[in-house]
Order: sequence, then structure tokens, then C-alpha cells
Amino acid sequence: MTDNSFYLSALLNNDSKTIKAIYEANFYKVKSFVIKNSGQQQDAEDVFQKALLQLAVRYKKEKFVIKTSFEAYLFTVCKNLWRRELNKSKNKVTKDSLTELPDDNDDIALAVLEQKRWELFTESLELISDNCKQILKLYFAKTSYADMMMKFKYNSETVVRQRVFKCKNKLKELVKKDNRFKALTVL
Repeated sequence: MTDNSFYLSALLNNDSKTIKAIYEANFYKVKSFVIKNSGQQQDAEDVFQKALLQLAVRYKKEKFVIKTSFEAYLFTVCKNLWRRELNKSKNKVTKDSLTELPDDNDDIALAVLEQKRWELFTESLELISDNCKQILKLYFAKTSYADMMMKFKYNSETVVRQRVFKCKNKLKELVKKDNRFKALTVL
């Protein structure tokens, strides 16, 4: 059994010793991220708890495999959950009327769906050429076309735009060809 499935099984079986070790090894990173991004300790604790619950529920339903380290995967789940929380609170503040808060089960289901979409995206990104991968990573990091032109020694920003367009289309094509795509587009 790999370390990743060991941790997932421990969550599923409510192994308090291993769960405590997961907290001790990982919570401080999540807390730091949440606090740097408009949150507080309590928010970090909630996000961390939701992430562990989400992983346990998903692993119970389908014995998925984590392709990175457990720590990196858990941190990504926590980051995604915190970003969702920030987006939800933004929506609540801007709406004129009160909206019904989502059920926790619905929230977990949506978070799992988002995580699966993220996994499909990152796996597809790994399948494109190294040049496209570098270009898209810079594009997603909001690097200017001028900087990209210099880095890759392209003749003009137009060439960079065309390259970004082609790489994005290749990535979309790979995502859409994946068998999981259709299931991940429906709520």
C-alpha cells in the first residue's frame, strides 16, 4: 500500500493517530495560506476539516489514486476550498436578497467535482508539448506577451498570441477527448 492510500484509508477508518499526524504535518501550511488570503485561524481549521472530510467521502465512494504526494494533494484541495469560500462570500455580499446557504453535502459534492476537474486539467496539461506547457504556465501566471516574446525569442507579440491560442486549443482538445470530461461538465 502506498503512503497516499495509507493516509486515505486512515481518514476513511477514522484512525485518530494518523489523522493527528496529518494535522501536525500539514495544517500550518494551510493556516498560513488562508491567513495570507483574507482568512483567520478558524477559517483555516474549517477548510482543513472540510478537505479531510472531502477526501474521506470521495475515497469511500471511489478508490482514487493520488499522483502527487499526499501533502501536495491535500494542500491543493484546501486551496481550492478556500477560494470557493472567498467566492461564495463575495457573492453573498453583492446580492440584494438573502440566499439559502448550500447544504454541506452539496458543498462537498461540488468541491469533489471541482477537484476532479482540476485533476483532469493538470493531467491534460502534462500531455502537451514542453513548449506549450511552458507557454501556458506563463500565460496562466499572467505573464505579459512582451515578456514571453523575449523568453522564447519569438519575433513579435502576435506570434506569442498565436502560439498561446494554439496551445490553449490543444489543451482543450485533450480535456474534451478524455472519457471523464462529459461526467465532469454536469452538476
